[in-house]
Amino acid sequence: MVIGLCTIDLQIAGANSLKDKRSVLKSVMRRVRNEFNVSIAEVEQQDVWRSAVIAVVTVSSDRAYAHGLLEKAVAWIERTRP
Repeated sequence: MVIGLCTIDLQIAGANSLKDKRSVLKSVMRRVRNEFNVSIAEVEQQDVWRSAVIAVVTVSSDRAYAHGLLEKAVAWIERTRP
């Protein structure tokens, strides 16, 4: 069994409050979860308005598959939320 973990540092330029940040993060996390069937959560900087660290996790029997899936999730975030 392989557990793939990826942490992503995000800058949320338009956030002027924690409420703004949460709405952006919830949208991104929900879409990544639905698109790639992974677990995702904010793991650091919960009280900082304009930045966040999220972790994306998957479990697989194949290391290459887990790595590829996490790379696709990161690429999707970069493409849809530059």
